[in-house]
Amino acid sequence: MRAADDLPTVRALAELVDLVERHQGLYVRWSEGPEADLAEVSSTAEVSSTDDLTGAPMPGLSANPLDVEEWWADRPVEVWVARRLDDYSHLPHEKGPGVYPWVLKGRETGRGPDNEPLVSDVRPMCRLDSRTIDEAREAVDRQENSWGPLRRTGR
Repeated sequence: MRAADDLPTVRALAELVDLVERHQGLYVRWSEGPEADLAEVSSTAEVSSTDDLTGAPMPGLSANPLDVEEWWADRPVEVWVARRLDDYSHLPHEKGPGVYPWVLKGRETGRGPDNEPLVSDVRPMCRLDSRTIDEAREAVDRQENSWGPLRRTGR
């Protein structure tokens, strides 16, 4: 595992789209980075996340897939990737300082309580600069039926 400082930084949405088009099995994770997520394990296959509601350990890191689904057909990959980023762009504000998006390659081993993939065999690929997230938000906003990020609010 490489430290986050050693990871390349993707500074534009187009760079991330290129990565998604070249690789399968990519996920985006919003956390304090791979060094925090992988620090206590002897193997990246043993990684785990914790369910925020119950505190239950989960077998793998919770992350969101970047692979384009077949039903997306010939629609722009940029819009697919932008949506995957924009949907969870609220997490740094909700989870606190030091939380940022990073891309990993891995294998889905289960599902978390929000139906999110749990990923093991984690290989950190890159971190995402805030400009990439800004470009994703702009790409979503340009769509005819735009919406904001997914967010749980008080009842």
